[in-house]
Amino acid sequence: MSGSSHKLKIWRQAGPGQSGKLVDYAIDNVQPEMSLLEMLDLLNEDLINRGEEPIAFDSDCREGICGACGLVIDGVPHGPKNQVTTCELRMRTFDPARVLVIEPFLAAAFPIIKDLVVDRTAFERIISVGGYVASNTGSAPEANSVAVAKEDADKAMDAAACIGCAGCVAACPNASASLFVGAKVSQYAFTPQGQAERERRVLRMVQQMDAEGFGDCSNFAECEAVCPAGISIFNIGRMRREYMKATLFRASGD
Repeated sequence: MSGSSHKLKIWRQAGPGQSGKLVDYAIDNVQPEMSLLEMLDLLNEDLINRGEEPIAFDSDCREGICGACGLVIDGVPHGPKNQVTTCELRMRTFDPARVLVIEPFLAAAFPIIKDLVVDRTAFERIISVGGYVASNTGSAPEANSVAVAKEDADKAMDAAACIGCAGCVAACPNASASLFVGAKVSQYAFTPQGQAERERRVLRMVQQMDAEGFGDCSNFAECEAVCPAGISIFNIGRMRREYMKATLFRASGD
């Protein structure tokens, strides 16, 4: 079955610290049900057959779960559809008559490794300083023995839906990681297991976020608009309140 032809502009960069540019490509036989990543696979097969270097890009599960994929498509992280990851975006979304521009997630804290691949280990370093529960919990308790209000459980689960894809950073004019950190702080703020390290967690994670070179939040809400999981910017406000209370708690010596 013959498909459509598409014209592309794709960011090519040989390595970290090197200059990069948008390069023109054309690809034929693109099926409408193909994902954007499958289209890139097809393009890479063509480049390899012609003896050219394939385009480097990230992917793993290709089911919108892991957050490994992440491209800026026509200026929008993850593309024009709401609450989908790059791997879930189908080529039927795009008009073949228009040039499709594909770029990496650009932020000072995410150096480009090659082409469309960026180093997002800054997120891992933020998690490593506090985005977990370190207390020994022993064997699993009976499910209803620890009472958690449904409203709190729902808020914790909504925040925990963050997959760490970094689309929020790429969308933010300040390259802020506040939505990511806010979600990771919030998911523990509403659970009994998260209380023992509550103050230390938010202080360490916010300090690490600043140390990584992310910008501050100016409430543009672009992060929420592109988030595949629909994480609310209310989590940023919660992170700020948690940080303020933790700072005051530490200053009082309690």
